[in-house]
Amino acid sequence: MTDILSGLVAQAESQGAARVTLQAIVEEAAEAGAARALKRLGLMDEKAGDDIQELRELVQGWRDVKKSALRSFVGWLMRSIVALLLLGLSFKLGLLQGEKP
Repeated sequence: MTDILSGLVAQAESQGAARVTLQAIVEEAAEAGAARALKRLGLMDEKAGDDIQELRELVQGWRDVKKSALRSFVGWLMRSIVALLLLGLSFKLGLLQGEKP
């Protein structure tokens, strides 16, 4: 229980309410609130579990695509930098010249 809820239960208990009864009320209220939230989200039917699993797979697929795209971009960038360095080095060493000997 949260600190506020624990405080309220303690207060009610000090006024004569049974702790077991209070905890049962809290649990029932929590379940009712969760059921209401799921219903508002459209997740109260028997297909809700499958829908959530499908959404998780979709999100995981999106994450995999982003990771793969980033790896590809970094690989392309590194190959381009190495190619430019080799080209510059070959000009510096005189291996590639604009004029014929």
